[in-house]
Amino acid sequence: MKVYEYRAFPNPARVRIALGEKGMLDQVEFVQVDVPAGEHRKLDFVAKNPFAAVPVLELDDGTCIAECTAITEYLDNLDGEPVLTGRTPQERAVVHMMQRRAEAGLLDALVAYFHHATPGLGPDIEMYQNKEWGEHQLHRALDGMRYLDHVVGKQPYLAGESFSMADITAFAGMWLFDLLQLAMPAHHDNLNAWRARVAARPSIRAM
Repeated sequence: MKVYEYRAFPNPARVRIALGEKGMLDQVEFVQVDVPAGEHRKLDFVAKNPFAAVPVLELDDGTCIAECTAITEYLDNLDGEPVLTGRTPQERAVVHMMQRRAEAGLLDALVAYFHHATPGLGPDIEMYQNKEWGEHQLHRALDGMRYLDHVVGKQPYLAGESFSMADITAFAGMWLFDLLQLAMPAHHDNLNAWRARVAARPSIRAM
């Protein structure tokens, strides 16, 4: 298998963490796509992902799977522990619900802030920017952090008692928060404790 990525980005980090959790890092060839240089827009890469985004998992038969959740689902349905997407129908539903809340309410909001309210990847890549929209998304991310702080105040992980894909997404969001050099809001003790607990996992320490 191959993973096409730009290692400095949070979404490829999500796939690396999932691979690390599954003990599969040594089964994958990582191929770097220089997104700031526009390599993701070249025809050979767009043929793998028409949405021109990393990461992409390419299987040995040439099948290409984009989107972090889809890649994690595929990896999770291969043999091995831990299970990242839930075991029972109820667990799976809760994991996907919380994953989407972490994605839309934190990670995607911060990505929008980066691309719209900061210089982003520069004028050659950022062909359209709306600063007001980007700043609105930062407020959305801060609201998302307050919500996640409440959730992990009641349970160890976002979807319950077990580490899951939802925690991977939220951790990537917090990682991007740091990369953007944003000030951590006060009184997020639960979220800070969750983050320290997750950061101690071997899959993340290896990052």
